[in-house]
Amino acid sequence: MASEEPVEVVTCTAPVNIAVIKYWGKRDEELILPINSSLSVTLHQDQLKTTTTAAISRDFTEDRIWLNGREEDVGQPRLQACLREIRRLARKRRSDGHEDPLPLSLSYKVHVASVNNFPTAAGLASSAAGYACLAYTLARVYGVESDLSEVARRGSGSACRSLYGGFVEWQMGQRADGKDSVARQVAPESHWPELRVLILVVSTERKPTGSTAGMQTSVETSALLRFRAEALVPARMAEMSRCVRERDFQAFGQLTMKDSNQFHATCLDTFPPISYLSDTSRRVIRLVHCFNAHHGRTKVAYTFDAGANAVIFTLDDTVAEFVAAVRHSFPPELNGDKFLKGLPVEPVPLSDELKAALGADPTPGGIKYIIATQVGPGPQVLDDPGAHLLGPDGLPKPAA
Repeated sequence: MASEEPVEVVTCTAPVNIAVIKYWGKRDEELILPINSSLSVTLHQDQLKTTTTAAISRDFTEDRIWLNGREEDVGQPRLQACLREIRRLARKRRSDGHEDPLPLSLSYKVHVASVNNFPTAAGLASSAAGYACLAYTLARVYGVESDLSEVARRGSGSACRSLYGGFVEWQMGQRADGKDSVARQVAPESHWPELRVLILVVSTERKPTGSTAGMQTSVETSALLRFRAEALVPARMAEMSRCVRERDFQAFGQLTMKDSNQFHATCLDTFPPISYLSDTSRRVIRLVHCFNAHHGRTKVAYTFDAGANAVIFTLDDTVAEFVAAVRHSFPPELNGDKFLKGLPVEPVPLSDELKAALGADPTPGGIKYIIATQVGPGPQVLDDPGAHLLGPDGLPKPAA
């Protein structure tokens, strides 16, 4: 246990991002270089975020990390890759003649504590938020000011997209060293204020096939994955960027659903096949298409990452009716704010016509709860010392 207060303590938060043009597959496993570019929407941290505290002290005898209150192996290769890269950038900054803002030595060990306010490893992009937050927080504690895409990417590929708010593209790049494989903002979070996001939580369990293993198998065995990356994604990236710039929800929604479907088709084309969708996931897909068919246009759109949970995009004037449709098709076992979390949604009655379109085959409890959110900003520094997850001794504070 440390006898002195840490030399420096920084606490930051970082958001979840949800890809609407999916990343699946690496051309370089060590550098985490993707086989195709991707584009994502950053979700608001009022509803989903990772909070990370990093502390440096001359008294610390080793690097240590705690995730959601439990100490983890600090020797994990991806974690070590992030630490090495941050320390390399800090040394470079010092050698370039920049005045060090703090009298700290780069040989000091770091303690890190991180918590998610949403289920971890359940297909809700926890690793993206986690490694983006780690990279951002370590950069602040070590005085690094350069682009952090490579640092975050070395932890989790999609983490580089969580370094920005709004709408973000991860450019796959062409260089073997990965220096041009970076994240860039397409539009800020204020660009499309009407856009809303509903996360339909089907499962909070750890997914059966991890993304890393799944991607590797797909790259090795799926011809569809290679065709998708080379022949389809470049045009889809350009079209999705246009949809965002012009706030064209009809085209945005349709392309989002098509790309999600194709991603899961590549998983089935993998050998042995991978299936992340559950029966409830498929019922959500049917619900969305029934809802849109009833209205004669695309009013809601689904996307599924490597997990069973659905992410629904819609506009603010459609949220209440679609939430009512979800309640009709998946009668909740929880009531009130336990079922509907996040942004407030006023209840509305469903028309008899829409009820008939949705069918009379409900799945009670199929959706555990809904998180209502919107597009949000990138990582933030918390100035309140009370927000630190580590105490003066460099160890996690007791849970409140």
